Amino acid sequence: MKIILTIFTLTIFSIGMTANAALIKTTSSEAKSTYHDIQKTLGIVPTFMKAYPEEGISAAWEEFKSVQLNTETQLTGKEKELIGLGVAAQIPCKYCVYFHTEAAKLNGATDKEIKETIAIAANTRHWSTYLNGIQYNEADFQKETDKVVAFVKKRMDNPNKKTDETSMQPIIVTDPITAYQDIELTLGSVPNFFRLFPQDGISGAWKMMKSIQLNPNTELSGKVKELIGLGVSAQVPCKFCTYFHTETAKLNGASSQEIREALAMASLSRFWSTVLNGSQIDEVRFKKEVGVILKYVKTQNTKRVGMNTK
Repeated sequence: MKIILTIFTLTIFSIGMTANAALIKTTSSEAKSTYHDIQKTLGIVPTFMKAYPEEGISAAWEEFKSVQLNTETQLTGKEKELIGLGVAAQIPCKYCVYFHTEAAKLNGATDKEIKETIAIAANTRHWSTYLNGIQYNEADFQKETDKVVAFVKKRMDNPNKKTDETSMQPIIVTDPITAYQDIELTLGSVPNFFRLFPQDGISGAWKMMKSIQLNPNTELSGKVKELIGLGVSAQVPCKFCTYFHTETAKLNGASSQEIREALAMASLSRFWSTVLNGSQIDEVRFKKEVGVILKYVKTQNTKRVGMNTK
């Protein structure tokens, strides 16, 4: 009986939300047309979109649909939702974390990819906090980044060429000395901001970076990890990390278009986070609406509705 009642309740909720969306009162023909398109695309008009001024909902929806829901972008739906999740996790925004997690799963993201995304976002914020806190010289940071990128690129371009570094035995990091040795082996040099980090913590901090961000065996590719880092750093905002992740994303094969799309996705996540939190949208209602939307989208032709579930 409880199961039947639950299904009945959810069905009534879904029907009610759809009906209410169709009855939104507005004197603007443009807004009315937009609400109709939102309902056609998502199944309902979410409360947070109703909370946005109707004078601007047409433009806001157009951007949302053309960036996040567009299947013709270079980034896949899964990649865009993971970028959104990385941004949301460190704002932090409970609404957006929930939405992007569920949307990422809908687009085929595994639990491991979701965990890796959150770890990348956390590590980006970690180093952003430190670099900005010590007021590190921006020009020095860029020079150090360029030096590291050049070293790694040379090694990537000559994967079969043996060097003194590649012929060395792996270094077991146990203390500051072995941490600096491994950093130099991996990056070609030890950027000064690593040396400025408290010696008691550099071993753990370096291993944390190497185990996820620099690990070639994660489920997420190097390119996707760097694009997540870029999305996070751009809206912190952190000039150090934005420069670093842009250059390393390129190093990992990201195109200029993919970089722009990652930044657009990050800015869109921050935009709707602001609307959701500023409007104090009821969290329980929001989650129910997300459930209705994802169920509706899942049943539609993905190419037509614009949410790629590959």
